[in-house]
Amino acid sequence: MCSLHEGSGLLLLLVLAGLQIAAEGRGAPPCRPGFSEDVYKVVVPDITEKGQPLFNVRFVSCGRGGLMQFECSNPSDFRIEANGVLYAARTLQRSTLPVSPLLITASDAATQQQWVAQVTLVPRQQVQEGAVPPVMSKDLKEIAFPPRNMDSQLKRMKRDWVIPPINVPENSRGPFPQELVRIRSDHDKNRSLRYSVTGPGADQPPTGIFIIDPISGELSVNKPLDREHISSFHLRAHAVDLNGNQVENPIDIVINVIDMNDNRPEFTHQIWNGTVPEGSKPGSFVMTVTAVDKDDPKTANGMLRYKILSQNPESPTSNMFTINNKTGGIITVAAGLDREKVPQYTLIIQASDMEGNPMYGLSNTATAVIRVTDINDNPPEFTAETFFGEVPENRVNVIVANLTVTDKDQPNTPAWNAVYKITGGDPTGRFSVPTDPTTNEGLVTVVKPIDYETSRTYVLTVEARNEVPLAKGIHTPRQSTATVSIRVIDVNESPYFEPNPKFVRLEEGMMPQSTLTTFSAQDPDRFMQQTIRYSKLSDPANWLRIDTNTGRITTIAILDRESPYVKNNLYNATFLATDNGIPPASGTGTLQIFLLDINDNAPRVSPQEVEICEKPDPNAINITAFDGDLSPNAGPFAFELANRPADVRRNWTITRISGDYAQVSLKIGFLESGIYEIPIIITDSGNLPMSNTSYLRIKVCQCDINGDCTDQQHIMAAGLGTGAIISILLCIIILLILVLMFVVWMKRRDKERQAKQLLIDPEDDVRDNILKYDEEGGGEEDQDYDLSQLQQPDTIEPDAIKPVGIRRLDERPLHPEPQYPMRSAAPHPGDIGDFINEGLKAADNDPTAPPYDSLLVFDYEGSGSTAGSLSSLNSSSSGGDQDYDYLNDWGPRFRKLADMYGGSDD
Repeated sequence: MCSLHEGSGLLLLLVLAGLQIAAEGRGAPPCRPGFSEDVYKVVVPDITEKGQPLFNVRFVSCGRGGLMQFECSNPSDFRIEANGVLYAARTLQRSTLPVSPLLITASDAATQQQWVAQVTLVPRQQVQEGAVPPVMSKDLKEIAFPPRNMDSQLKRMKRDWVIPPINVPENSRGPFPQELVRIRSDHDKNRSLRYSVTGPGADQPPTGIFIIDPISGELSVNKPLDREHISSFHLRAHAVDLNGNQVENPIDIVINVIDMNDNRPEFTHQIWNGTVPEGSKPGSFVMTVTAVDKDDPKTANGMLRYKILSQNPESPTSNMFTINNKTGGIITVAAGLDREKVPQYTLIIQASDMEGNPMYGLSNTATAVIRVTDINDNPPEFTAETFFGEVPENRVNVIVANLTVTDKDQPNTPAWNAVYKITGGDPTGRFSVPTDPTTNEGLVTVVKPIDYETSRTYVLTVEARNEVPLAKGIHTPRQSTATVSIRVIDVNESPYFEPNPKFVRLEEGMMPQSTLTTFSAQDPDRFMQQTIRYSKLSDPANWLRIDTNTGRITTIAILDRESPYVKNNLYNATFLATDNGIPPASGTGTLQIFLLDINDNAPRVSPQEVEICEKPDPNAINITAFDGDLSPNAGPFAFELANRPADVRRNWTITRISGDYAQVSLKIGFLESGIYEIPIIITDSGNLPMSNTSYLRIKVCQCDINGDCTDQQHIMAAGLGTGAIISILLCIIILLILVLMFVVWMKRRDKERQAKQLLIDPEDDVRDNILKYDEEGGGEEDQDYDLSQLQQPDTIEPDAIKPVGIRRLDERPLHPEPQYPMRSAAPHPGDIGDFINEGLKAADNDPTAPPYDSLLVFDYEGSGSTAGSLSSLNSSSSGGDQDYDYLNDWGPRFRKLADMYGGSDD
């Protein structure tokens, strides 16, 4: 089976052990018809005469005999006989040989099966000159069929590494490894070789399926194969010496996995649902069931056949349906389907492979449920002859009336669902009657505004039908048509602007108090005497004013086309018109102002910042100008360097490139790192040109060999503007102020919390009572009295000390005075708590502090008092023996008491 190119010295033996599997105790695989090879490559003479035989294809017919027919894809140049011999139909030369391969088709007239083989023709001279690619030359073979009278001209050429596909049945039971083919090279006679195979199944996933003996070259399969997983394997065999040097060209080995009937048919659904109308004629299509088989569909293993096993119920006959055994289509075969008697049928469907052979095939079943649907044999009928409704004018999507019908067909089916149609009384299409899907009622709805001034009543004629036509022989009754009377209610309608929007065209720059136009509205209520007042609803730039009575629009600011509120030269303002009806109605109108451009914007340089190196290469910067105006008030522009500062013209020059572009060039070869601002005077082309001095900010930096700045951070720091620095400082100052305010607030809060913890409320303090309750004084000048008498009473020397014999039991005993804390003359309310706490600690350690007996002593104010004893106030009824003149010395606040108790009887 191996052959040799003359002089090549190569011999390759292939022993197809896979074809001898039957000798190992298993039956031979079934015969499969087809060409012996799928691809033929044939050497032909350089000049081929007409009628000369060229090639004999070998076809394995498996006993089909004379039923096979052969055809050629190029009948004008070649013809093929029934025995498979290919002849030249005309004289062919090397230059006229077809470039594309010939296709030989074998057809079985009985089964209509076809097989195709490919034949490539190669001129003999091309092979001798070595012009055939290596991949092609190894498969070249020449038919050993002697041409007529040209035996001396043809020589048989041998081939190497030609291996027909190896067929291996799937699910083999072993034993493994199982030899498939043996590979040998003629070079192993004089040196040792090593054989190997590569490809999926060998050294690529899935690995380990095929192995080769590196010494003997036996290729074996290592495990059972599954065609449904991988149907074929493409391997490549290699032969190398002990040093790893390649001694032969690699060869391709194709291993086809032969299908076995190892998969049962499976329905795509276990339960199939279908419908058929009642009263259907025989032959009516119902549904199609489908099953799949994972086996090869080109073989009997995957060819399925369907049949019905049972029908339930068997009424009116047991064979109401049949199934197409190849497609699975179910149709009716008998009349008498009646939904009222049998609403549903259940069929058991079987699918079998091996073309339905019950002995060798595998089968499976599924259930088909066929529901008999209702037909429309009952029309809908209205429950009344006339329906009434009313609707306010200008209202849409409003239901005016509900139309009710009855239908005896099965609910919620096309034969029961009602469809309503207006057949008269609505020529302009202002009404529609959709169906309520729940109640099946007709909802008379207004879909277009109704004008009371145009029509005050509508009388509609409505017809009811079903979604499907009535069954043959059923006629529409009179009750399927009704009348709907609709009354229109007058309401106050909104005024409307005409036209809306209104378009005005004028130049920008119009001064304030200029009149633009009059934008007036109309009132559609002809039967109502109403007045309209105007107001502004939307004026984004606040440029306009409208007269409330006349609708005259004037300007209150200068109109600017470059304003951000102007889009595509259009400025939109919306106005409101309101009538005095009950309730009032209003309408809006839009005024569109198209602003014509004037030259009111000076050009500016763009870009405003650029970067260059200290030694720029190239040393030119391309700039352009930006102008907010439109042409012809914008470009072309004139560019010029300013005269000041003087070093600008000394270091730089500017050249105009085009009408909108210029180039700034550096005159000197080196420029120090830093930021430079170049003043450039730019003039536009307006009728009255406008000029502007714009500054180009140039950042000069040190660059690397690629021309990229290396001191970018330094340049960025140096380029921080004054405004940015001021903003940062302000933020820092504000933050510090907030922190300081928070600290002060926290301290005050702590002091207030301590003050709230006092045993005596600060407002109840006697020192504060004197300041708070005497409100008869003249002002702050009356409050200059000395409170030190009350704050530190112990510092005043007493005028006299009572004898011990006359001291009361609740008086303080004579002991050395303890040292109580001193308080400042002008205390802050927050330190009262500290003062009381310190005094409390001193009192706890004072042995002379009250109480002295069981009597309750509320407070001790110290020894001695400049006011003396006040007990006489309670013991005296007239107070005439008391002298209250000293109250005048206490200030204006106590002068009233001095007048009341002191002085004469008057």
